[in-house]
Parts: sequence; C-alpha cells; structure tokens
Amino acid sequence: MAKNKNNILKLFYIFLVIHLIIWTVIPTFTNNNLPLDTIEALAWGSNLDWGFNKHPPMSAFLVEILYQLFGTKDWAYYLLSQICVVLSFFIIWNFSKEFLKNQSYSFLSILLLEGIFFYNYTTPEFNVYVCELPFWALTVFYCWKGFKTNKYTDWLLFGIFAACGILSHYLFVYLLLSLDAVFLYMIYRKKINFKCFISLIPFILIISPHLIWLVENEYITVTYGLHRTGTGEQNFLDHIIHPLIFLGKQIGILIPFFLMLLFLLSKFKTKFNFNDNKLLFLLAINIIPLTLVFLTSMFMGVKIRTMWMTPFYLFFGVLVIYIFQSQINLNKLKGFVIMFLIFFIFSPFAYAFISITQKDKRTDYPGKEEAKKAIVFWNNNVNVSGELSYVKGNEWIAGNLSYHLPGRPKWIYDSNEIFMCNKNLECIKYK
Repeated sequence: MAKNKNNILKLFYIFLVIHLIIWTVIPTFTNNNLPLDTIEALAWGSNLDWGFNKHPPMSAFLVEILYQLFGTKDWAYYLLSQICVVLSFFIIWNFSKEFLKNQSYSFLSILLLEGIFFYNYTTPEFNVYVCELPFWALTVFYCWKGFKTNKYTDWLLFGIFAACGILSHYLFVYLLLSLDAVFLYMIYRKKINFKCFISLIPFILIISPHLIWLVENEYITVTYGLHRTGTGEQNFLDHIIHPLIFLGKQIGILIPFFLMLLFLLSKFKTKFNFNDNKLLFLLAINIIPLTLVFLTSMFMGVKIRTMWMTPFYLFFGVLVIYIFQSQINLNKLKGFVIMFLIFFIFSPFAYAFISITQKDKRTDYPGKEEAKKAIVFWNNNVNVSGELSYVKGNEWIAGNLSYHLPGRPKWIYDSNEIFMCNKNLECIKYK
C-alpha cells in the first residue's frame, strides 16, 4: 500500500513538472512578444500603486518581483503563470486527501482539470485570473482546515489569502460569499465558535490600503468592471439571453472534462447525502459561486466574459470524484488515460500551431523593435533634455516601451497618445 502511494506521489510530481515545463517552453519559443495582460501588469508594476485603472494590484506586485529577479526575460513571466497553476494543483491535491479514499482518486481529481482549457491553453498569458488561482485554492484549503481544527493559525491564514484574492480580482468575492453561506450553516449547527472571526483582522488590514486608494480614485476599477459587463445598456431580452449564453459557454467548457470522467465510471449514478458536511462544503465552493454569477447575469442583464470564470472550476475534479468515487473502477483506466493524453498533448500543439501560423496576434507585436526606434527618437530630440524616465500612454504600446526600453522608464496612463518624458515630466510626443 505504501509503495502504491509513493508511486502515485511520484506520478503526481512528474505531471506537475511536465505541465510547468511544457507551458513555459512553448510560448517562450513561439511568441515574439508577451501577451497583452502580461504587458499591462508589467506596466503597472513599473509604477506600483494600491490599484490601477482596470484592476487591483496583486498581479502587478507579482510580475514586479519577477522583473526585479529576471528583467526582460519573457520566459520568466510564462513561468510565473505556470507556478500559479501547479501551485494551485498542489494545494488541491492536499485538500483532496481530506475528502477522497486514496491518493489515486486525488490524482484523478487533478488530471481531470486538464480537460478544462483554463488550466492549460489560456495559462501562458499571466493576468489577474491566473494570478488569483493559488489564492482561490489557498482560501478554500484554509477555510476547510479552519472548520476542521478551529485553530487560530488556520483562520489567520484564511483571512490573509482571502484578502490576497480580493487584491487579485474582485470576482473573488463570489467565492467569499459562498463560504459565508457555509459559515452561517456551521454557526447554525454550532460547529464553530468565535475563533473564525479572527480571520477578519488580517483581511481588513491587507485590503484597507486598496480601499483607501479606491475611494481616492473614484472607484475607477469598479467602474471599469461594470463597463466590461455592458451595464447600463440592457434591454429586457438581455436578462434572458446573457445568462443563457453564460450557461451554454460553461457547458461547452466542461465537455472535455466530462468526457474524461465518463471513462472513469462504471455507472453514472449516485445518491446525495445532504447530511454529509464534506459534500455540502464541496457543493458550496463549486456550485454556489457559479450560481451567483448566473443570477448576477440574469438580474442585471449583463455579459459574463468567459475568462472571468478561470478559478471557478479549480475544485470541480474533487467534487465529481467525491460524488462518484464508489462508481470508479481503477482497473479500467485505459480509456481515461488515452483521453487525458489527447487533451494534454493536443492543447500545447494547438497553442504552438496558432502562435506560429497566425501573424496578427498581440504576441506578434514587434515590441523590441519599437523600443529601439523609440530610444533613437529620444536621443535625437532637442526639445527635452535628460534621461528618459517615463512613458505616458495606454498599457499596450507605452507598456511595451516601458518593458523593452533600457532603464525601464516608468509607465503613466494616458488614454490617447504616447509621450516620452524626463524625470521632471517634461515630455515629447512620440506617437
């Protein structure tokens, strides 16, 4: 038995390493430029604040750490994305041990996630959604540990990671609302006591600077998020069409996942025991957030963008394996392994093929060449003297200049044109 556990553990680590290497190496060699959201985060990181015009600051904090370590090495930011993904897998692996019969089932719950393109094909682009993956996983993990042990350390860590999640992306609140439902249930059942409220101390302390920034900047990130949903432009049909589109997209996203699951099951039957606290917790962290998003779309009539749902399925593998574990036949894994390998191999090949053959993508932008032209332009200008210290403009063009130019001038937002400035903010128009 111990030998089998060691074998599964080795396979799990091999899987993590291969996943990390593949999805770091392929975009490194097939992309000419970093993706849009990664360049945006680097632009924000060059001039750090407690928030930015589009998002809270965590993604900028993380890329800035990588920039200080590796500078303009594109592979470092693809690696950062994969660290977020495999760290999430590792946390889910440890979480699943509390719920599933053996490590084989825990491993299967992770492998199933390779059937969801949020955790492979879209991950090379480090963005706020990839950034929140480990915090989503850690928040769930320490919330469960808190319910189980009711230790101060677990509740404090829960508060810390929940705050980091909010600082990654505001949709993290849907997970916290779902966990609030569990808290109410557990308090009603008298399963926890006042210790859980200590999590509010680190949570409030960590998010307070951002809340102050948000007020001082007239809630600009909230306004941006609402604008992205199309708020204010709804008609009656939007309250029906948008949630149905959302539902259809989620079904489409999960088709490969359920195809893999079908090869695991001898039957597709189960009984729900709603007195099972483990099942209730898994349902809460998986189903309630999705339901809340659906209801948001329905009542507000707003669009839900597909990428926003990136972290919502992290624990879906644990849920379905927990529900159907009595129906799993480990002696008939051949079909599952074949399906897994198809998705595991096809995704990076598809990414590489599209990256190489399509020449009009953001990742084909000649960022380095533009930076060379810009430095020649600056050196030849006669209107502004001194060292190039700032670039003003949008996150994409000015952000690329900030990233690629020697000395990494700080980025400053300007929605219309591109300016290059000295340390006194004396500027010349570049584009």
